[in-house]
Amino acid sequence: MGSNGMDGWGVLERASELARQGQAFALATVVWRQGPSSGQLGSRAIITADGEVHGWIGGACAEPTVIREARQVIAEGEPRLLLLGTPDQFGEKVPEGMTVVPIACQSEGALEVFIEPVQPVPRLVIVGRSPMAQTLAALADALGWRTAVLDGPAFTAADADPASMVVVATQGHGDEDAMEQAVLARPAYLGLVASHRRGAVVLGYLTDRGLPKDQLGRVHVPAGLDLGRTSHREIAVAILAELVQLRAAGAIDVAAGEAGGAGAEAVDPVCGMTVAADESSYPLEHDGVTYYFCRAGCRREFEANPAAHVKRGTRC
Repeated sequence: MGSNGMDGWGVLERASELARQGQAFALATVVWRQGPSSGQLGSRAIITADGEVHGWIGGACAEPTVIREARQVIAEGEPRLLLLGTPDQFGEKVPEGMTVVPIACQSEGALEVFIEPVQPVPRLVIVGRSPMAQTLAALADALGWRTAVLDGPAFTAADADPASMVVVATQGHGDEDAMEQAVLARPAYLGLVASHRRGAVVLGYLTDRGLPKDQLGRVHVPAGLDLGRTSHREIAVAILAELVQLRAAGAIDVAAGEAGGAGAEAVDPVCGMTVAADESSYPLEHDGVTYYFCRAGCRREFEANPAAHVKRGTRC
């Protein structure tokens, strides 16, 4: 059980909650250990994009490294298998594809940790109550997306965000007002269900209203792939197909704003471990330079004899 009172099943329940909320995070699991080590086989933890930990993955030596690596996994969207320990513990037997991260712990234990990214479920906001809008919502639901269908007058910029996909399908009933609110939300995708001619009129109106040109230039109008003359059901399919296509190509990032970079890093001048260059890493200023450490023991060793270590503590 972790320091926050969350056991393995609690971690999985929390993961389910975060996924439903549309938050990106990483799930870290201990798949091998060499004692003595505080991390146990099967220990799990959730690491959010801002470095918050739910669960237990290891002690003061392992946790900062797992947090740093997990944030990179979230940002890159690719899983990673880590071996945490000194390189001589593994010799030449490290399997291909594993990442060895040297850590210097007094316990001399080691851990193998699998970190997998969990990206948020796409969120689609459909503005309008037309039969096409209802069909599009049903199709998106079938894909497991989080879907909201709102009336045009009820829709505001607060109903979407930079990770949302927005399709305005008011179809002549307050298009301009709905589009203005949608543009202000700056969604990852914004499409207008309208003809080229009608779309040009709406965008011209919004330009005259002073809305950002860079945002107006991103509007997809008509929304959806061009399939020629189609029924309202086929229009819904064309819009969903465009969304799927753009997401697969990386042109729509539903995790926008979620997975920030891992932040500044530094090398512990005593043990050589890479740590976060922030208040969590026992900062110490010496001769005008701030050094960071993986644990309090390394900090004390540095304080006892700075001259033996100052050349090593450089920023990454």
